Amino acid sequence: MNTKEKDLQYIMHTYGRYDVALKSGKGAVAFDEDGKRYIDVSSGIGVNSLGYCDDGWVKAVSAQAATLQHMSNYFYSSQASDLAEQLCQLTGLSKVCFGNSGAEANECAIKIARKYSFDKYGAGRDVILTLKNSFHGRTVTTLSATGQEVFHNYFFPFTQGFKHVEPNDIDDVKNHIDEKTCAIMLEVIQGEGGVNILDKEYVQSIAKICEMQDILLIIDEVQTGVGRTGKLFAHEHYGVKPDLMTVAKGIGGGLPIGICLCGEKLKDVMSPSTHGTTFGANPVVCAGANYVLSVVANEAFLNSVEEKGAYLEEKLRALDEVKNVRRLGLMIGIEIDGDAHDIAAQCVQNGLLIITAKNLLRMLPPLTITKEELDEAVKILEKTLKSASKNI
Repeated sequence: MNTKEKDLQYIMHTYGRYDVALKSGKGAVAFDEDGKRYIDVSSGIGVNSLGYCDDGWVKAVSAQAATLQHMSNYFYSSQASDLAEQLCQLTGLSKVCFGNSGAEANECAIKIARKYSFDKYGAGRDVILTLKNSFHGRTVTTLSATGQEVFHNYFFPFTQGFKHVEPNDIDDVKNHIDEKTCAIMLEVIQGEGGVNILDKEYVQSIAKICEMQDILLIIDEVQTGVGRTGKLFAHEHYGVKPDLMTVAKGIGGGLPIGICLCGEKLKDVMSPSTHGTTFGANPVVCAGANYVLSVVANEAFLNSVEEKGAYLEEKLRALDEVKNVRRLGLMIGIEIDGDAHDIAAQCVQNGLLIITAKNLLRMLPPLTITKEELDEAVKILEKTLKSASKNI
C-alpha cells in the first residue's frame, strides 16, 4: 500500500486531507513523494515559522536530541529555563508554564484564571467571556470556550462557565459581565474564524474594564504570536498587556509546544500538582523554540515580515478575482467568489499549498519566505482563480 492507502486504512478520519503526500521541504518549498514541487503559504498552519528545515533550527534540535532528548519535570532543564527567561524578558510577563499545544496552553490559562478568582473571592466567580467566532482548541473545555456553535455538538456535556459575546461590541461585553465573571479571553485576530481583526478601541476598552474590575485579560496568541503579524506578539499593535497570554504553533518552529505566560499578580497562583504534562518543557522542543526566538525577536526581522505582508497584499488586491484582503503582517485572509475549499484544493493541484478559514482562502507563509516565492504563489493563485471563474 502507498502512503494514502495506509492512512485511509489505519488513521482515524479526523482531517479532510488534500490529495498530496509530502516527503521533504526547504524554506517555503515542499516536495511530494513523486518529486512535485510546491510553494507553501500555509507553513503547517503557521507552525513552520522559519520554513522547512531551517539550517540553524535543525542544528539546534539535533544537537539537543543527541545530548538529552527528554527528562522528567522533576528535574531542571537549561533549555526550558533559558526559553522562559527569554519570553519573560521580551514580554514583560513574569512566569511561564510549558505544554504541548495551543489547546493545552489555553486550558492552563483557564485554570489559572479560575484558581486566582477562587483563591481571592471564593467559589462561584468562575465565568469566562469569549468572543463569538473565536477558536481556542479542540479539547472539551477549549471547545466550550470556542464561540462557534458548529463545534458545540456530539461531545456532551460540555464544560460550563463560558459566555460568548459579539466581537467589536463593547456594550455586549458590559452586558454580560456580572459578579461571576473572572476573565475575558480573546484573539486580537480571529484566525480560524476568518482572519477577523479586532478594533483597537474595542480591545483597549476591554483591557480597561478588566483592570478596573480585577477581571483577568487572557489573549490567545497561538496563531498570531512570534512575529506573525509584524510584531513579536499581536497584542502589541493594540497597546495592551494581558494578564495571561498563550503561545504555540510558530514558536516551536515545527515541534509541538504550548506556553502559558502570566503577569506578576498571577505568578504564584499555581503550585505543585495543580497543573502538569509529561512532555511540557521537553529539552529538544525548547531548543528549537530558543532558536526561533533568536531569529524572530529583533526589529529588522519583524519589519521584514510587515514589508513582505504589504507587498503580498498589494499583489493580491491587483487580482480581478480577489474581492478583499484582510491582513496584519503575514496573516492573510482572501475574500473570493466561489467555494474556498474547492479552490484551495485546486491550488494544491497547481503547486500551491494554501488553507482556508470559513469562506476565505488563508495564507500563513513562513516568515522567511522571499518576495520571489510570494510572486510565484500569487501567479499560481491567479491561474487557479481564473480557471475556477470560467467554470462558475
